[in-house]
Amino acid sequence: MRVRLNVYFPPTLAKQVDELAIRRRISRSAIVEAAVASYLSPDGADRMEAAFARRLDRLSRQVQRLERNTGLSTEALALFVRFWLSVTPPLPDEDQAAAQVKGRKRYEGFIETLGRRYASGKSLLDEIGRDIAPQDDSTMDRTSDSTPSASEIPPSHADRR
Repeated sequence: MRVRLNVYFPPTLAKQVDELAIRRRISRSAIVEAAVASYLSPDGADRMEAAFARRLDRLSRQVQRLERNTGLSTEALALFVRFWLSVTPPLPDEDQAAAQVKGRKRYEGFIETLGRRYASGKSLLDEIGRDIAPQDDSTMDRTSDSTPSASEIPPSHADRR
């Protein structure tokens, strides 16, 4: 059962309702009913809050990925530097110039390889599993601050001469 209500609209608003009714081929009552239901419905605010919550969740996940990637990059660099410093002997003074020339050439090759890899879209982070389970202390052979053995470090292009 429906209840009849008489409402008064300004002429411009009544004209807009009439035009919409003609365009959509529905009754003016249906338009007014939908408008009043929408106005009285708390769903609008709830939908907006849900949209904000979804956006905040997505941003939180992005920040977590950035933190993970930054931490992984920092650890990889620290591990490499620690290993390199522990296995590279100091050079005699007479070999310094030749080593610097060789180092510049190797660095240029590194930059070229890095550029090609970056342009191809490949990334070290893509190669590492997303959910690496942390090792239990009882299963570790060495402490976390010790230097890895040469067998634990994969050979790189720079090691090939």
